[in-house]
Amino acid sequence: MNAANLLAILAPGESSAVEFKKSTAELRRAGETLCGFLNGDGGRVLIGITPDGKPVGQTVSDATLRDIAAMLGRFEPAAPVEMERIPLDNGLEVIVLAVASAREHAPFAYDGRPYKRVGSTTSVMPQGEYARLLLDRSHSRHRWENQPAVDVTLDDLDHEEILHTRQAAIEQRRLSAGTSMEVGDILDRLGLRIGGQITQAAQMLYGKRFLPHYPQGLLKLGRFRGTKITGDIVDNKQEHMHAFAMVREAVAWLDRTLPLAARFPKGSIFREDRLPVPAEALRETIVNAVIHRDYSRPYGSVAIAVFDDRIEVRSVGAFPTGINAAMLSGEHLSVQRNPLMAGAFHRTGAVEIWGRGTNRVIDACKAYGVAPPEYSELGEGVVVTFKTTGKTPLKTPGKTPGKTPGKTPGKTPGKTPDLILALLREMPALSMPELAARLGKSESAVERAIRKLRETGRLQRIGPDKGGYWQVLDGNDKEPR
Repeated sequence: MNAANLLAILAPGESSAVEFKKSTAELRRAGETLCGFLNGDGGRVLIGITPDGKPVGQTVSDATLRDIAAMLGRFEPAAPVEMERIPLDNGLEVIVLAVASAREHAPFAYDGRPYKRVGSTTSVMPQGEYARLLLDRSHSRHRWENQPAVDVTLDDLDHEEILHTRQAAIEQRRLSAGTSMEVGDILDRLGLRIGGQITQAAQMLYGKRFLPHYPQGLLKLGRFRGTKITGDIVDNKQEHMHAFAMVREAVAWLDRTLPLAARFPKGSIFREDRLPVPAEALRETIVNAVIHRDYSRPYGSVAIAVFDDRIEVRSVGAFPTGINAAMLSGEHLSVQRNPLMAGAFHRTGAVEIWGRGTNRVIDACKAYGVAPPEYSELGEGVVVTFKTTGKTPLKTPGKTPGKTPGKTPGKTPGKTPDLILALLREMPALSMPELAARLGKSESAVERAIRKLRETGRLQRIGPDKGGYWQVLDGNDKEPR
């Protein structure tokens, strides 16, 4: 830095990133300010500058340099401070002490106390903020998910699921097509095996064996009669499974449990079956619960409870630091408690990483004409509540609400496959999510129906998943089997 650069820095005056000190007699205050810069966005302390920004300089002797070194030695952890000396025409010097933002190593303390910078003022950091930053610093290096899994080998993981992740990630262009099919290599590419050791994130994403070491790999599903959890349990399922299986099972269970309301939109020959809540909103919420829960708690779980008047998705673990319930309905940063697990889901295209999941849920509900969900903390967990309009009819497993067991008069077997074929004859480029939206069914239901149609030779895919189209096969057009 030369004198011209110095004048350019001095011209705007003190700010959130610049502090003036007249001499090293103010070294203690300089150290406090540097501490605030380290805990924030970085900045410079210029010694030899009057409060009004006039460069007067000072003599820099060996004793001066020793005093500065002693001041820098009072930082915990050690602070990366750069020092520069700028000679002035009067024969004196300006000392510039500069630091970059070091948030990943924050909080820093100077002489035993943490500081923060707000505008042009340096102050002691509140104890609560200091404790939060300490926890975040520890979390970044020693998260539960990146620790070695206990008593888990490659044979204990679901190889088919790992290969499915690889294929989906390649299709999403989020993994190289040249990635090996060796499951160990795939885990390495996903950051799920560190130094040859399988991480706990890999266990929760792909594990097949959860007891006794991982009881938190639990999915709880329940349908309650009435509006209270103390009511009669009509359907109850609890099972340990890995994260990807949790999402599929939860979505499929809701598809079987929630009642459908049928109507014929004006001008359409197709019946529209509607769930009480849009399927895509439920799926997104379940994925968020699985990814962002606190897996360090051995009693943790993801639980879905269906009542007569609402649907609740519960997960153990409070909101991540920096996030609260009120923020979720607007723009907010993506704060990931389990970035390794979130990364695996992101590679498959199941989630984004921009903190927009809750916004998509709210938008989907508004477009569907239902109220957005309510987000809240209950004890040490998060609850997402979807209110249903009126009373949700009770749907007993294996039975249709209000219907006599057995065949319904006039109901055509295979209705969903037939509707899919009818839609694809008219619009062969429809994707599965678009089909699900038009039919008012969950994506999992549409996927099952399409799988059966392809297995029976009534439907085939031409081209890739993105950019291709469906061909309905009738009579002589059927593909060879």
